[in-house]
Amino acid sequence: MMRNALPPGNAVLNALDSRRQALEGVSLGAVFYFCGGCLFMRGKLFMSFIKYVSQSVMGMVGISCYILADTWFVAAALGAEGLAALNLAIVFYSLLNAAGLMAGIGGATLFSLSLSSGRRGRSEIFSATVILGSVFAAVFTVAGLFCSGWIARTLGADEAIFAMTETYLRTILSFSLFFIMNNILLAFVRNDGGPRLAMAAMVTGSLSNIALDYIFIFPFGWGIFGAAFATAIAPMISIALLSLHFILRRGSFSLSFSRPRGVYILKMIPLGLSSMVTELSSAAALAAFNLIILAMAGNTGVAAYGVVANLALVELAVFVGIAQGMQPLVSRRRGMGDLAGCRALLCYGALFSLGAASLAYGAVFVWAREIAALFNQAGDRLLAAYAEEGLRIYFAGFFFGGLNVVTAAFFSAAEMPKRGFLISSLRAFLLALPLAALFSRFFGMRGLWFSFVAAEALTLFIAAAMLRRFAANFQREH
Repeated sequence: MMRNALPPGNAVLNALDSRRQALEGVSLGAVFYFCGGCLFMRGKLFMSFIKYVSQSVMGMVGISCYILADTWFVAAALGAEGLAALNLAIVFYSLLNAAGLMAGIGGATLFSLSLSSGRRGRSEIFSATVILGSVFAAVFTVAGLFCSGWIARTLGADEAIFAMTETYLRTILSFSLFFIMNNILLAFVRNDGGPRLAMAAMVTGSLSNIALDYIFIFPFGWGIFGAAFATAIAPMISIALLSLHFILRRGSFSLSFSRPRGVYILKMIPLGLSSMVTELSSAAALAAFNLIILAMAGNTGVAAYGVVANLALVELAVFVGIAQGMQPLVSRRRGMGDLAGCRALLCYGALFSLGAASLAYGAVFVWAREIAALFNQAGDRLLAAYAEEGLRIYFAGFFFGGLNVVTAAFFSAAEMPKRGFLISSLRAFLLALPLAALFSRFFGMRGLWFSFVAAEALTLFIAAAMLRRFAANFQREH
């Protein structure tokens, strides 16, 4: 029997679900109030949106499959304990990805604004971004080489999974430079008119990771080290493909340290904060949920959360892909002073995020048992019960979460980074963590799943108020 689970039909949780639906109606109403005048397809703008977003989504899903592939192969080879170790360790993978996104998206946004307004300094912006990324990589590499054991203990690894957690951390963090530089190059190449190359690089890296996962874990018998090493090789392959942008002389920027300008770093950091905090939300939720679940349900509960969280990372990647795909278009329209175009792009992003959330929720609601079984080949009934319930509840939060990610990215791309940062911070820290602690204390595992939904719903309510204010300012200006 599941510990701390509540019986179906619990009155308190039913009331919470009713409140969630009420918030959904109010928040979505505000979003479409803002979008009301721009749900028409503006020809070339809409086609550009489709082009950039479709390729960006495919690429981001490819990146998210790095960890999803690890999850499946580790679960098949090492069982629930291996899955629990992986789920603890990928907290730092999310931190690493957050640093890369902050540098890459921040620098690429500044690059796009420079490109659209005709300003110079594009190579200097790229070079400053590489410097910032190198500093981040050095910090993560040192942490991996010298502190991986301490990090594993801090994340909650017990004796049963400590060695596997430490091995995965040390391996991944030792290759930090490649992960971060891959994020930087992807963002710059995409914004420099190369979305197809960026997509091809991400998808190729993902496919190579899946193939190497199988080779290293099963024929070679390298266990969790093989999973981590396969994941580390994938960004190297992606970088090799992205280098074609320079080899074929398609780029409008290059690496040059003849005129380094620290001011560019100061400008790009706030522009990339929203993307960083979006990724940090995954890391913060993973770390907090892992520690809470360890106390309630042990390694089996963490393994179940690993199934839910890693599938959720794929859905989050779809939303980040939508946001990143629209980001250069919003930046260009903002640089041109086309506020109506910016507004239309946000509407397209909102519709696509709701569509993606609907498809994902429908899939996990109908096939939750079958999905959980893919990662539970040992047939652990407790793991299956936790994972099935978690999938059905947790994924409901993406109806709100997708809109939050897109709205935060819109504000950042439109040179309103404080608003984007606030939205991302609410869903990452300010609401998510207190609600997780509160709901799990009173409602156990089911309350923990619901806390994610509640945090995203409340964040969207606040984001909708920001959009109303933005719409009012837009109407006054026009």
